[in-house]
Formats: sequence, C-alpha cells, structure tokens
Amino acid sequence: MYRYDNHDFALVRERVTQFRDQVARWQSGELSDDEFRPLRLQNGLYVQRHAPMLRIAVPYGMLSSTQLRALAHVARTWDKGYGHFTTRHNIQFNWPRIEDCPDILEYLANVEMHAIQTSGNCIRNITTDHFAGVAPDEIIDPRPLAEILRQWSTFHPEFAFLPRKFKIAISGTREDRALTWFHDVGLHLNLDHQGEPSFRVIVGGGLGRTPIRGEVVRESLPWQHILTYLEAILRVYNLHGRRDNAYKARIKILVQALGVDEFARQVEAEWAHLKDGPATLTREEYDRVKAHFGTPAYRSLPPEDAGFAARKAEDPAFARWVARCVHGHKVAGYAAVTLSLKAPGQAPGDITAIQMEAAARLADEFSFGEARSSHEQNLILADVEQGRLHALWLAARELGLATPSVGLLTDMICCPGGDFCDLANAKSIPIANAIQERFQDLDYLFDLGDLDLNISGCMNACGHHHVGHIGILGVDKNDAEFYQITLGGRQGSQARTGKVIGPSFAAAAVPDAVEKIIGVYLAHRHPDETFLDTFDRIGIEPFKNKVYEDRAHGRAKTATTEQPA
Repeated sequence: MYRYDNHDFALVRERVTQFRDQVARWQSGELSDDEFRPLRLQNGLYVQRHAPMLRIAVPYGMLSSTQLRALAHVARTWDKGYGHFTTRHNIQFNWPRIEDCPDILEYLANVEMHAIQTSGNCIRNITTDHFAGVAPDEIIDPRPLAEILRQWSTFHPEFAFLPRKFKIAISGTREDRALTWFHDVGLHLNLDHQGEPSFRVIVGGGLGRTPIRGEVVRESLPWQHILTYLEAILRVYNLHGRRDNAYKARIKILVQALGVDEFARQVEAEWAHLKDGPATLTREEYDRVKAHFGTPAYRSLPPEDAGFAARKAEDPAFARWVARCVHGHKVAGYAAVTLSLKAPGQAPGDITAIQMEAAARLADEFSFGEARSSHEQNLILADVEQGRLHALWLAARELGLATPSVGLLTDMICCPGGDFCDLANAKSIPIANAIQERFQDLDYLFDLGDLDLNISGCMNACGHHHVGHIGILGVDKNDAEFYQITLGGRQGSQARTGKVIGPSFAAAAVPDAVEKIIGVYLAHRHPDETFLDTFDRIGIEPFKNKVYEDRAHGRAKTATTEQPA
C-alpha cells in the first residue's frame, strides 16, 4: 500500500497544527460557531444529534495492521470503544469531544491517517473495488491511479469550494464492484487497442434526493490525460453548478439540465486548454506510485489445497462460511476473505476496539499485514492461503467476525440513521436489528440466495437504499417515523435504482413487509432463479399486491359495508 514520504507527513502535520489553533480560537470565543463550522468540516468534524462525529479517511479502502491498531486506540481513548465503517470506505467515531479532535488527528498522523476532505464541498475520498489487485476479473489494478487522484485532489486550490461535495469511484474489473454508475464521476479502467490503460468516463451519477445513473461522456480516454480531463469536468461544474439551492447543486442536476451531449461538449472545449499541460501524467510518475502496490511475497502453491478441500467436506459450518465469505483470487492457492461486520444484534458496519485489534492480528498472521474496508461495510483480508483458511475461520469466529452472510439478506448496508444523524428522518439501526432477528435461520437465508437489503434514514441515501434489491428509506410522516420500500435496485455493470412499491410502513410493520416480499419471491421463482431474476420476470405488481393485501381487504370491507341495502 502507499506509504507517506516527507512531503505527505509535513502536509498532514501542518494541517493538524492549523486545526489545533482553530479549535483553540473557537474555545476562546475568538471564532463564532458559524465561523468555526466550515473549518471543522474541512477536518471531518461534524456535530451530530447527540455528540460530535469525526470521519477519518481510508483512501480506496486500504488499511495496514498498524492503522487498525491506531483506530482501536482512538476508539478506546477518545470515544466509546467502537467505530463505524461507512459506504465510502471511511471510519467514523460518533462520540469524541471537539477539544480532543486535534489530539486524535495528531495521533493518527503518525500512522499516515487524516480527516482531510472527508467533509465539505470538495473532492471526497476516492473509492474503488475492495478486491483491487487480487480480483480474478481484474483488467488493471486501479489502486495506483486512485492514489494519484488522491494526491491530485488533496488541497487542490481550484476545487476547495465546489457547489457541493464531489465523489469519484474507479473500477478496473469486468464486473463493477465500486458503484461507479452512481458517483459524480465514475471511471472504468480498460485496455485500448494498443494495450495501454484507458478510461471510460461516466459523469452525473448519484443517489440521494434525485437518484440518477451516470452517463458516459468519453468512452476511451488515454490514462495520461485523466487529471486534465477531470479538471475540465470540475471547471464546467464549478462554473455552472447551482449554488443557490443545496438540493440542486450536485453535478448530476447540471448534467440533466444541460443534457449529456452539451455537457460533454463544454468539457471537451475546456479540456482543449488543459490537454498536454503540466498536469499530464507521465510514465515516471505512474511507475513511482505503482511501486507502492507491488506484489506481496506469494508462495508457489497448487490451485486447490487438499487440506482445504478436506476441511470443507468434513465441516459443514466451515463450508458454509467458505461459500459466502471466501472469494476468488488471481494467484493460485490464495483467496480473499470477508470479515463480516454484520453479526446479529450489531449495527451494520460497527466494529469494536477489541475487534479492530483482533483484525490487525489476523491481517498480520494471514494477509501480509493489510486489510481493506468495503462499501458494503465489511473488512477484507485480500491475500490468504487456502491451506490457512480453516485456522482463520476458527479465529474469526471467536471474535464475532465470521458471520457467513455475505451477499445474503442480513448482510445489510445501513447508515447510522436517527440514532446519531441530525439529517435523518427515522432510525435505521433498529430496523436492521429487527430484520436480523426475524431472519436468523441460516438454512433459510442460504436458500434465498443473493439478496441485498439496504437501509437509509433519509433521502441523502448514505445507506444506498436505491440500489438495494430491497431498499428501505426512513421518512417523516406527521412527526412519526415511517419507512418506504423499493424493489429491484442493483449494483454492478447493470446498475439501476429500485421502484417504490407504495405507501410507507410504520417501523413495527417493516419486518412483516419484508417477509411478504420474500414469500412472493419463493412462490414464483424458477429453479436456480435469484430474487432479481424473479423480480425482472414477474414485475412489481405481485409483490405490491401481497404486501398491501390487508389494506386492500380493509378498503373492500369498508366499501361493502357502506353499500346501500
């Protein structure tokens, strides 16, 4: 993974010193709350419903074991003993004191971590595939270019005060696992006809209040020009993006207003002034960054470890975990492993200080001292020998990190919701816990197969509910918490948003509604058909009819009663 040089260390430490002075001036009254607000946000510090929240950057999801231990220390020393991994790889601490945040950031600077640009109207954390570098379907490892984008965007003076926040995702695989179609800019790495890396550039995607799938503005951009082309996109956005209405300020609204052809035309016109300029990437710079992502010291192993196969055959619980938490690897004899943060009764994405330290030990012992966070709010050990998977499973199970539910109904994405967030209309975590409690039977979950359920506490869609096979959105209904359900959303190369099935539900009715939706799927599915296959084949009406049948019967009964004799 990328390691800081003297320039990186100096930059981050100077930022901490600057922020420490800003906090001191706020405490003394020299800075008002309104003056301090943009300064703290530029350092990832929010004031939430009950306490401050500090968001720490995890660039493109990469974490060393040293950093995991440091995060555990932060959780134990300055918070309440846990952190929360978000859908953008970052980790949040929900209970720090504002006056302690400079100390936290100074401590984290020593392990090459910071909170720079984790908030504010700027370019946020660059995200990518959590299996980057090891995925069997990978065309190009996106991590060196993600790091180059991180360095380019950090403190970029022209883009520090954009109309709204700006998010970039990059994928280098055949199957998109980085949700690129729903980012302000999505980048698909591929090889051109000369075998050189090139980018498909997607602009104007996003979830939130107005979910929109992005549109391609350039099909094949040579890799050397990615920074200048992005600068052209951002300049057009900076010039024309709405600043009078926060709800219409994202680039997706501008692309829709101009039309993708006109937007692309303006980008090309701006790029003409930037192309081949000083920001053009050189092979030397690319190779310098790429060297940080060299191949680990893999051993030469057979494609299938005999002991691993035997363990699967003799231990059904281990085989079940393998089926859901162990993933393919481009190197023979190795596997990638998901450490699940979705144990029953635990808020999805939450991880205790004890678990962080344990994950660090597992990373050291089994995966070259590295881990990754995923946008599904789990941790990944990317380089595990097949022959050691059983030992890893035993260790992870003792730590509550081996729930075999990855890709299943209870592997939910869930935002912190109304328990923490000021913006939320409703709580998310109690809904997740109620669904986990309702669907505990692993045999049943395995029979259902792949089924993504995502929960957001408000229209900002931090829980990615729009792209869940089943999406749940918290809404305010006359000062009461209700939940709207969508069906048919999906990630991947065929990404699209789900469809609202009808009126919202009270919290207590949500598990029943989910159970009815699944009942329709089970009643109608063909052999080996997934939930999405069945939904696409039969449409939304059978689900809607089942979910609202009690309401329909109630209306029919009322109408019959009111008929004249």
